[in-house]
Amino acid sequence: MKKILIATDGSASANQAVGVGVELAAEQDAQVTFIHVLPPDDYIVAGRLGPVLPKPHEVAMDETEVALREAAEAAEAAGVVHAQERVSGDTVDEIVAAADSMQADVIVIGSRGRGPISSALLGSVSQGVLSESRRPVLIVSTIHDREPVRT
Repeated sequence: MKKILIATDGSASANQAVGVGVELAAEQDAQVTFIHVLPPDDYIVAGRLGPVLPKPHEVAMDETEVALREAAEAAEAAGVVHAQERVSGDTVDEIVAAADSMQADVIVIGSRGRGPISSALLGSVSQGVLSESRRPVLIVSTIHDREPVRT
């Protein structure tokens, strides 16, 4: 295992996934790429039949910068080579595409540990990545402030 993609958004479950992913990378002498996906841009139509143009996305960059900076600090503390990506689009699609593009050996992602009924109703990024990816996915689940559970 040489390449690990770790998805982070700064949430508690994502931070747990960063910790587990960095630990795995250190054990395997692998490099990691941290990815943070911003919501997709809104689009505007220029003129009646004109081109569809992306509208600049307004988001507090502080949130993404903090998530990526904290992930990078964890990697540096463990002596793990790392890179960062910030992309915009559908979260599941962008994570899967990034993993395919970098030929990741595994995707590490957090999950809040919701029950099967609420996950089915609400949808889940981790479940979406698991079902769409052709690569192994390590889901780190946090359940009510317990230690992370690898699934």
